[in-house]
Amino acid sequence: MKKIKKIKIKLNGKEKFIIENSKITTLINDLNIPIKKVAIELNQEILDKKKLNKIKLKKDDTVEIVHFIGGG
Repeated sequence: MKKIKKIKIKLNGKEKFIIENSKITTLINDLNIPIKKVAIELNQEILDKKKLNKIKLKKDDTVEIVHFIGGG
């Protein structure tokens, strides 16, 4: 049986452990976040939502997820 290796990232200022080589889309899905209503930043760079499935998270990455809120 293969041991699952986890890495530490920082998600919205808090430490989180995820499975090594996880993609951004996996993280978003695990958090049950609607992708159309957020902006995602990886290591201070805003990501193109069309490329999320190709981006793998690495140890000590910093992810910020910002929700859009309607109002006036």
